Amino acid sequence: MPTTNMGAHYAQLVEKYGDLVYLDAFGQPILILGTHEIAVDLLDKRSSKYSDRAISPIVQLGGFDWVVVFIRYGPLWRRHRRAFHRFFNPNAVKQFRPIQRDHIGHFLTNLLSTPDDFSEHIRHLFTATIMRITYGLNIAEEDEDYATIAEEALSAFSDLLVPGKYLVELFPSLRKIPAWFPGAQFKRDAAEGKKAVYRIRDTPWERTLKLIREGTAEPSITTAMLDRIPTLPAQEASDEEELTKYITAAVYGGGADTTLATIHALFMLMAKYPEVQEKAHAELDKVVGPNRLPDFSDETALPYISAIAKECIRWHTVVPLGIPHKLTEDDEYRGYFIPKGTVVVANIWHYSHDERHYHNPHEFIPERFLKNGQLDPDVLDPTNFAFGYGRRICPGRHFAEGSLFLIAASVLHTLSVSPPVDENGVPMDIDCGVVSGVIAYPEPFKCTIKPRAPWAEALILASSHQDAGTKENL
Repeated sequence: MPTTNMGAHYAQLVEKYGDLVYLDAFGQPILILGTHEIAVDLLDKRSSKYSDRAISPIVQLGGFDWVVVFIRYGPLWRRHRRAFHRFFNPNAVKQFRPIQRDHIGHFLTNLLSTPDDFSEHIRHLFTATIMRITYGLNIAEEDEDYATIAEEALSAFSDLLVPGKYLVELFPSLRKIPAWFPGAQFKRDAAEGKKAVYRIRDTPWERTLKLIREGTAEPSITTAMLDRIPTLPAQEASDEEELTKYITAAVYGGGADTTLATIHALFMLMAKYPEVQEKAHAELDKVVGPNRLPDFSDETALPYISAIAKECIRWHTVVPLGIPHKLTEDDEYRGYFIPKGTVVVANIWHYSHDERHYHNPHEFIPERFLKNGQLDPDVLDPTNFAFGYGRRICPGRHFAEGSLFLIAASVLHTLSVSPPVDENGVPMDIDCGVVSGVIAYPEPFKCTIKPRAPWAEALILASSHQDAGTKENL
């Protein structure tokens, strides 16, 4: 079984054997769901049976077992989900919008000042926004420790958890061999990954607790969750503090991965498809005009920008295979018996490229989501599968969707993105390659970023001055 481009490989199996592909990996049954509709039938409509996780030895050795995405289905998982829902339901995420606007304004200013460093600016945008929301910490771009911590933990997550990479997944007894033993590279890799995972959990948490003790902590998810602890009995207070630590770390890590990869893809695709960018500019000029930046309230009036955001999510599949579910009791579907304990894989990459839903799926065509100038409800919305299914759907999806829209609208309103040029001034082709893993990132690329016009530059600078009073450095 290949460990790269697995979404495409599984899609070939579906094409060859049908929409339900059953595999046996040394006694472990695996079911690949070949269509979005089947995933809805099983993972959504039968979520009471299909919401558990298959926890491999690598998850435990790598120190990921406290992360909500890997917690077994049951009471502890429900506590985590309730906590997430409190802050990330559709209404609750609106409280974060001033912070999002603030950091997007700084992001545009950074792109104006040093456009060649756009990738670092994207990384800082997400780190700074999440750190402020989650921990109340304000970080400057030159203070990259927190961004590096998140990057290292997510790299460990993406590299270690590639299905089939390590034999210990098939033979769990191998976890008992010492790290120095030949063939125990998985143990050495997991030990390094565990350090990164614990850093993302512990470092900002300890910093925030210090500020709380000093009485200087800013309001955040952390302070909101800890506020009720003094009223609880000792054991409940201890449990609540641990829950807060784990929830905030999951927000910190999860909030900095999928949308970050999608925004990188946005820049790459805008440079590669100038005609799309021109249409976006025209819509923004008509609706927003030269005197202000776009806002969340503009979304319904900007269907083409929304279509670009949806097409970015579809075209660049950030988590190609999702996180596999596990069946907790025997089931039957379409006449097939599915045994308890089956690992169930939703091939998100295949759903994103399914020609039954998307004509020319490998092309970037935002218009596929539009009809008569408005979003077409009859076209499958990629947000219906990109964030997972059922009770395991990503709890931060509403925040992520809002962030993607406003970043895309703000960048396209004020800036022009084009391919880099060679020494003769000739535009160079952009290679749309992907770094494979559990999380897929665009391969590093270059592009040219300039203000669209003098009014756009003035708008960015004015926005930065308005926000300057809110920025504080550690």
